[in-house]
Order: sequence, then C-alpha cells, then structure tokens
Amino acid sequence: MTETLFPHLKLDQLWAATSETLYMTSLAGVATFVLGIVLGLVLFLTARGGLFQNRTLYSVISLLVNVFRSIPFIILIVLLIPFTKTLIGTILGANAALPALIVGAAPFYARLVEIGLREVDKGVIEASRSMGARLSTLIFRVLLPESSPALVSGITVTLIALVSYSAMAGVIGAGGLGNLAYLEGFQRNHGDVTLVATVTILLIVFIIQFLGDVITTRLDKR
Repeated sequence: MTETLFPHLKLDQLWAATSETLYMTSLAGVATFVLGIVLGLVLFLTARGGLFQNRTLYSVISLLVNVFRSIPFIILIVLLIPFTKTLIGTILGANAALPALIVGAAPFYARLVEIGLREVDKGVIEASRSMGARLSTLIFRVLLPESSPALVSGITVTLIALVSYSAMAGVIGAGGLGNLAYLEGFQRNHGDVTLVATVTILLIVFIIQFLGDVITTRLDKR
C-alpha cells in the first residue's frame, strides 16, 4: 500500500532524515536554552531599573542579540561557514548545522527570556532582596521559577523555529528532512517524497507545540 501511494519513498531514508532533524533540533535546543537563559538574565539584570543596572553592558549585549536575531538564517549559515569549518572540520552534515542553529536561535530565545523575567512581580523580587537573598537564590528560587511558564512557552516557540531552521540547513547539505525533501523530492521531481517529508516536519512541530502547551499549563499558577 505504501509503495503504491508513495512509490519513490524509502522508509530507511525517511527514518534517517527524521533522526537527523530530531538530533539537530534537540542538541541545538539544549544549547539555545542554556545560552538564552544566561543572556536573558544578563539583559534583565543590567537593564534600566535592574538589580545591576549597567547601560553600557546592556546596550552591547542588546545590540548583538538584535543583530544575530535579525539576520536571515540562510545568510547566517553562509556567514558562519569559516567558523563552522574551523570548529567542526566540515560544512556538511548535521553537526555542521549546529553552530548556525545555536547562533540563530539563542538570541531569539534570550529576548523571550528577558520579556518573561520582566513579567515577574516586582514585589516578590523586592521581598526576597529585603530578606537578604543572594543573587543565586534570587535567580534560581525567584526569577526562574516565577517566570517558568513564559520560559517554557518561549522555548517551545524557539524549538519550532529550530525545526524550520534545520529544514533550511538541509537544503545546503546539513541532512535531515529538509535535505530529503530537496534532494530526493524536488530535484528528482518526486512529489511524494516532498509531501511525506513535509508532513513529518508538521508532525514534529505539532508534538513540540502540544508538549509545550501541556507543560506551560501545569506550571502556570494563575
């Protein structure tokens, strides 16, 4: 039945491409989450009215975040080719896509983290400070827990963006479902392969969104 509906589709190729997409998304997602949290915290703490207000530091980091967040991903991949080749040793394959994925997504998530932290009740922050809470206590027991619904919602959006980025990276040799859809589907005029690759990407996105919504709902105490 499968061979009749999708005559050009090879299940082993589909599985390999799906695994590569999940690999790129998950590793880049973890790195993006960590870097985004760090950058977002720095932006929040050094912003005007922040606990460690520093206009110069905030301006520099904010500028870098805005620049890398604004560069179209396909152009970012090209710009990072020398860096990727030095770091990974090649510009082809799933690992070669990771630097561009992280650099493209981390600034985006950092801004979402900053926005989420701003939504934390200032009264809670001031109460913690008045009780002599250390910075580490303030961050890990107040800021991050109180903003956790926004942080999860933000990483959900970012992971979906990473799936899209990985598909674009696949067009220039990074592997994954984007590579399958382009090489085996578009270039060989196999519409069935393109269709299945697209549907698989959509399923991954739907699953990420569903899980993100469930976790966000459970964390939201309002």
